[in-house]
Amino acid sequence: MGQLDGQTAIVTGGGTGIGKGIARAFLKEGCNVVIASRNAQRLDETAAELARHGPKVIPVPTDVTDEAQVKSLFDKTMGEFARLDILVNNSGAFDGGRIDQVSTQAWNRVIDTNVTGPFLCTREAFAIMKDARKGRIINIGSISAQRTRMHSAPYSTSKNAIWGLTQSTALDGREFGISASCLHPGNTEVERRPAGGSSTGVDEGPEPMISVEEMARTVLLMVTLPPEANMLEAIVLPVQQKYIGRG
Repeated sequence: MGQLDGQTAIVTGGGTGIGKGIARAFLKEGCNVVIASRNAQRLDETAAELARHGPKVIPVPTDVTDEAQVKSLFDKTMGEFARLDILVNNSGAFDGGRIDQVSTQAWNRVIDTNVTGPFLCTREAFAIMKDARKGRIINIGSISAQRTRMHSAPYSTSKNAIWGLTQSTALDGREFGISASCLHPGNTEVERRPAGGSSTGVDEGPEPMISVEEMARTVLLMVTLPPEANMLEAIVLPVQQKYIGRG
């Protein structure tokens, strides 16, 4: 018996990295999972890879910044499973540079993906969960929401906004049994950082890393708490990573 038997989850950014790890963890616990991202080919490859881990995984190519595509994602999920228990807002984009050199295009791309996308997905999920009077929404933030680094204005701003969105969702969801949580990852080994170097606009050299599996384990803990309990916020990072007192 899995901890999530019979449940259904949507994981955005589910084709790679942290999202893929979360999808795998959910499947192993008996959860049906819909994975979404813009890269249809990679999404199909991930779905085929994950299929052996659990009951059912469905890839739905989606640009989370497009309102119509987001609505279609949730309509397809309900059409297939007739329920939605968990939403993980994991899709993300990074761009940086000194603030006077950040283009409007770069700013909009990051804010649209990291803030507007989660809002659109949350709005659709909330409407479904409200009627069921239960559900969990997990937002993937960043330690950059609390310890901002140089040359990261679009990204750091977006992750501060995600923490605000989490709190607003938690408040609005109280009366309907909907919880919202935010996981702030530290340095995590994902595809876009294969050398272990910093993802900021300044090369800070190799840094300590933690595995995707540790992030997935934390999200699994968040969604398997008793319905009356919520882990509102969690920070998971390597022991050796500079966080408190970092520049």
